[in-house]
Amino acid sequence: MKAVVGVFRSRSDAEQGAAALVPLEIPTSRINILTPEVTNKEIAAVPTMATEQPGMGETMGAVVGGAMGVAGGAGFAPAVASLLVPGVGPVLGIGILAGILLGAIGAVGGGAVGAALESATSEGVPENELFIYEDALRKGCSVVVVMVEDDDVNAVRGALEFAGAETVDRAREMWWLGLRDAEKERYSADGSVFEHDENDFRTGFEAALRSRNRNRSYEECYQELEVDARDSAAFRRGYERGRQYLETFRKHASAKGV
Repeated sequence: MKAVVGVFRSRSDAEQGAAALVPLEIPTSRINILTPEVTNKEIAAVPTMATEQPGMGETMGAVVGGAMGVAGGAGFAPAVASLLVPGVGPVLGIGILAGILLGAIGAVGGGAVGAALESATSEGVPENELFIYEDALRKGCSVVVVMVEDDDVNAVRGALEFAGAETVDRAREMWWLGLRDAEKERYSADGSVFEHDENDFRTGFEAALRSRNRNRSYEECYQELEVDARDSAAFRRGYERGRQYLETFRKHASAKGV
C-alpha cells in the first residue's frame, strides 16, 4: 500500500476531492481527511480521553467506530479523532488512519510516538512527509490521505489534482521557499556559503522535524540519521535550526494555552 496525498485550501474542497474518488471504487476505509476546520459541536461529539502528553496539549479524542457521520454524507468510514496540535489548534481527523496520523503529527516524544509512527509507516505513509501535513494544517489547509495499491496510485493522484489538490511534493517546496531567504541570511552571517551547503542544511532541518526526532538532540538521534550528510557541519546546523523552528510553535501554543 502507498499513500497518495492531496493538500486542499479548505475542508469543503478536501471533502469534494475525496468524493471524486468514488468512481474509482476506492474503499472509503482507505480515505482519510485531516482538517483544522472543526466546529465545537464536532469536537463535543468525539469521546474524550483524559490523557495529556507534555508539550502536546490534551488529547480530546481517539479513533472510534460510529462516532458521527461526516463529509456531507459521502459515506466515509465513521472513525474520527480530534487533537490539539501545537501551532495549529484543534484538528479533526476523519478516517481509520487519520487518528494515527494525528498522533504522529502532534506527538513530541515517548512510547506513544513510536507506536503511532510504527502504525502510520507500516500503512505506507512516509514519516518524512508528516511535517508537511502539519504545515498545511497550520496554514488552514486540509489534507486528504488515500491508501492505495500500486496500480491505483496514478489514477488517485490524477483525480485529486483534477479536484484542485496540491501535491505533497509541491507543498514541501513551497514550505521551504517560505523559509529559505531567512535561513540563508542567518546561515551566511559568518561567511558560510549557503548555496554550497543548502542541500545538507535542508536535510538536517527536515530531519529535526520528523516526529521520532522531536525533543531529541542531534547527538541522541545520530545513529538513527541514515543519511550520508549526517556528519557534515551544514547538516548539524540545519538540525539545530529545525529544532528552533519547532520551538517557536511550541512557545506560541503554550502562550495560547494549546
